[in-house]
Amino acid sequence: MHTPIQHLYKPAQDSEDLLYAWFSSMHTRVDCILCAGKSEAELMLVANHIYDALCLLEKTANFYDPTSELAHVNRTAAQGPVVLSRELYTMIDMCLEYHKKTLGCFDVTIHSENYNKETIHAVQLSPAGQSIFFQQAGVSINLSGFLKGYALESIKEILKTHGIENALISMGNSSVLALGNHPAGSGWKINFGNHPNTTTDNKNLSILLQNNCLTTSGNDSDERKHIVSPQSGQLVEGNKQIAVVTENGAIGEILSTGLFAANPEQREVLITTFRPLLLDLFLIGY
Repeated sequence: MHTPIQHLYKPAQDSEDLLYAWFSSMHTRVDCILCAGKSEAELMLVANHIYDALCLLEKTANFYDPTSELAHVNRTAAQGPVVLSRELYTMIDMCLEYHKKTLGCFDVTIHSENYNKETIHAVQLSPAGQSIFFQQAGVSINLSGFLKGYALESIKEILKTHGIENALISMGNSSVLALGNHPAGSGWKINFGNHPNTTTDNKNLSILLQNNCLTTSGNDSDERKHIVSPQSGQLVEGNKQIAVVTENGAIGEILSTGLFAANPEQREVLITTFRPLLLDLFLIGY
């Protein structure tokens, strides 16, 4: 099957072969570096598996695709229960769970009509029927602040299945999975660039990732503001970013989004609450 994947391959006699592949998915560029004692064809099979998995996730949970399963849910779940695929049920169930754990700062119903902090309670999941029902009209679920992190976990399983122990997957430079080691050394070094007004547990704005995920949320510029505060219902102001390092990409995406949307008091509580899961934390521009 033809896919729009571009790639470079470098065989190595004294180390693992390397494949660098890149393609567009989930409204961003996805870069994959795969290192293993495998042929070009074998590594391209892995890259295609990753591409196909991301396409399937988009057809399941892309808020902006009117043909996705999630879009169908948003159109019809206020009329009666809608049976969900296991994948979408799992995603929504996790998001509802972490809405409570993040003091409401992570809220997938933020783009509903006439949104308020109680809107998410209109979303009712039925484990027995694996179905969803919206108890009021106008409710919609947007998984955009979660999906790329969830995708990293899917990619991690694909790499494990294919026996790839050393890899770097970057989705738009904001959701990154690092496994094993770079061909030239230990781990994978990620640099954030120069951000002088930054509060961080790691004062050097670079980090060595190894078998974990880096996820970031924020506003790089006025043109890219997209995160809404559940408290005010307005876009979060300021050229700021929050980045977290976690073992699980889905949880990392939730925490970076929730921490960015939180007010200062809530943020302090969440940092304390989730400290066991936060391997590192960057508050950029704060």
